Amino acid sequence: MSRVDDGQRTLGGARSGDEDPAITDWSPEVAEIDRRRALAMQMGGPERVARQHAAGRLTIRERIDGLVDPGSFHEFGALVGSATYENGVMSGFTPEPYVGGLAKIDGRPVVVAGEDFTVRGGSAQGGVPGQRSKRHFAVQMAEEYRVPFVQMLDGVGANVAAMDQLGRSYIPNSGDWSRNLGLLAKVPVIAGIAGAVAGGVAAYALLTHWNCMIEGSELFSAGPPVVKRAIGLDISKSDLGGTDVHVRQSGVADNLATDELDCFAQMRRFLSYLPQNVWELPPYEEPNDRPDRREEALLSIIPRQRKRAYSMHKLIGLVVDEGSFFEIKPLYARSLIVGLARMHGHVVGVVANNPMVQGGALDVPGSEKMTHFIEMCDYFRIPLINFADVPGFMVGPQAEAAGVLRSGMRALWIAHQITVPLVTVQVRRCYGMAGVATSTPARLGLRIGWPSGEWGSIPIEGGVEAAYRRVINDAADPDAKRAEIEDRLRLMKSVFPIAEAFGVEELIDPRDTRHVIIRYLETAIPRLSHDLGPKPRYGVRP
Repeated sequence: MSRVDDGQRTLGGARSGDEDPAITDWSPEVAEIDRRRALAMQMGGPERVARQHAAGRLTIRERIDGLVDPGSFHEFGALVGSATYENGVMSGFTPEPYVGGLAKIDGRPVVVAGEDFTVRGGSAQGGVPGQRSKRHFAVQMAEEYRVPFVQMLDGVGANVAAMDQLGRSYIPNSGDWSRNLGLLAKVPVIAGIAGAVAGGVAAYALLTHWNCMIEGSELFSAGPPVVKRAIGLDISKSDLGGTDVHVRQSGVADNLATDELDCFAQMRRFLSYLPQNVWELPPYEEPNDRPDRREEALLSIIPRQRKRAYSMHKLIGLVVDEGSFFEIKPLYARSLIVGLARMHGHVVGVVANNPMVQGGALDVPGSEKMTHFIEMCDYFRIPLINFADVPGFMVGPQAEAAGVLRSGMRALWIAHQITVPLVTVQVRRCYGMAGVATSTPARLGLRIGWPSGEWGSIPIEGGVEAAYRRVINDAADPDAKRAEIEDRLRLMKSVFPIAEAFGVEELIDPRDTRHVIIRYLETAIPRLSHDLGPKPRYGVRP
């Protein structure tokens, strides 16, 4: 048996110091990697980058740099693209129009990705399903690493040129979307809508828990040329799918950003309230606000005149941690307010009726807004606070034709399935089935009443007209008889008999609201750690 000498031997028996550098030096290949990476960094080239800037828009790489923590972006698949060769040497390279990688936002790991509009308008490689593998990889990484998936959307999806390249057409495959759909049950998914977004890319804006649309961007299932050919309508991109359409009318976009920097700030702020995944609790922050803060303004914020409105936004701000309220969909379905906030450092979801719009009545857009928000909070173990002042569902022929009953019952359906702590503050009105949707039987469903409360199955005014019509019509003075009945019934609606019957768990001084809510939440929140992971939903939505 030969003796092992002092020199290290390779698998073939040669000493490690004996190799010919020409055989073992990989510097040429490393240089080629660097050259290709440099070409990828040029994206669509100087001319197209300049065109993107001239349109007032950043490139995808500038967006990622502006969104994530400095120096934290680690890209995958940078060398993916189409190369041309002459005599075996690469003579040209076009990167794939999708950039993705790992990064950190406020120190928290995320997967961040988005389309490169400077290459083929951000469209897929010929639009063929399965060709944009970097997107699928990004989604899978977010799923398996259990980190948020953050997207900057700026592309037009499929391209009809696919058939030229493929030599045939194809049947759309639902399997291409299954992982994106499944991701919603596991980690936060958010998007910034940053350019002209159409087709399949537009669909990704909806497969999110929250999105933010930048002023001047557009979003549509198909752009103006397709619309003109399909239905003969000439329409601009802005009129078809601009921010006014989707932030204020359709509700497809959640929040509006004045520019890209504002969008980045909102994306970072939204994520600050969400956990990394459904297996973790929302992030706690050391509070800078006293839990026993009592605001004198709460004692007089509700007018004694029952038909007078007041600022529910101000009321919310007086109760939650100072400056912590982040409103979601503030320009859509404005009769209902939803948003994220903190109570003594704990993340909470806030739902509140807005008496300044439609008297706070729950209409179809408001019900949809409420349903989506409550479901998101429940999934990510975010306790809910409901400031209730609801006169009922919106009434009238337009509301009925829009399906207010169905959408309202969907809100009731989700409210009765949530398992996170819910504290409802009955600040004024709480009537009918819309009132039922302010609480839940799935858990404790704690109700705190204010002395300004006015509760029942139906408001007195409309109810008297229906129940006592004959008595009123037969009276010598119908108006006096109506007023007499209303005054008598109003005496029965005092909050004190309801409290005596335990119809409300606590009747409190409004100035104590913050302290009382925090006391209950800090007792209830630890239980959430016993019930982590994806949640099932039972039954069929109404």
